[in-house]
Amino acid sequence: MRIGVITFPGSLDDRDAARAVRLAGAEPVPLWHADRELRGVAAVILPGGFSYGDYLRCGAIARFAPVMSELVRAAQAGLPVLGICNGFQILCEAHLLPGALTRNAGLRFVTRDLRLRVENTQTAWTGAYSGGEEIVVPLKSGEGAYAADPGTLAELEASGRIVIRYADANPNGSAGGIAGVCNTEGNVVGLMPHPEHAVDPLTGPSADGLRFFTSVIAGVPR
Repeated sequence: MRIGVITFPGSLDDRDAARAVRLAGAEPVPLWHADRELRGVAAVILPGGFSYGDYLRCGAIARFAPVMSELVRAAQAGLPVLGICNGFQILCEAHLLPGALTRNAGLRFVTRDLRLRVENTQTAWTGAYSGGEEIVVPLKSGEGAYAADPGTLAELEASGRIVIRYADANPNGSAGGIAGVCNTEGNVVGLMPHPEHAVDPLTGPSADGLRFFTSVIAGVPR
């Protein structure tokens, strides 16, 4: 299976995402922000970092990158897409996911290993987890507080589209302790914590994040 990893100017975690894909048993395919096609990949990851330097608003410039035109069409047609940290911000800016990511409560950059609770195992990226399972994954962001209007938050709750929640104290002031959400179909997932940094106990706090990547491999028809 071939999984694309997009690199934008300012991406920091694209190589980590590619490593996670390899450890999961798939082939990472590098995609550049200026590409106009997705090279026939079966899924796509938008990694963390500071796309275009976050000079306007996190993800707001990347949303207009040439590669995003094809990605939006493919995601709407069912392509599995995972946005991590800055990638989550880009997916919200592109309106593939609802809501927005805002400055952390206290206006401080948060970097720590956190316990997360898996709320939805029916997405393309979480099928290998059990409902309510708690995992340990790093968080590192300055604009990671999830925000949405009350109606959207209620709809996300009612439809089971909250994928991940912070299991301990809310580290950034996210509404409802939300750490990740999905679209209606469950093929597009965005989360602020970094599962690609938790794929090997030698280099991370756990290997709990690896199953995000094995989930999509197991779920895509061969």
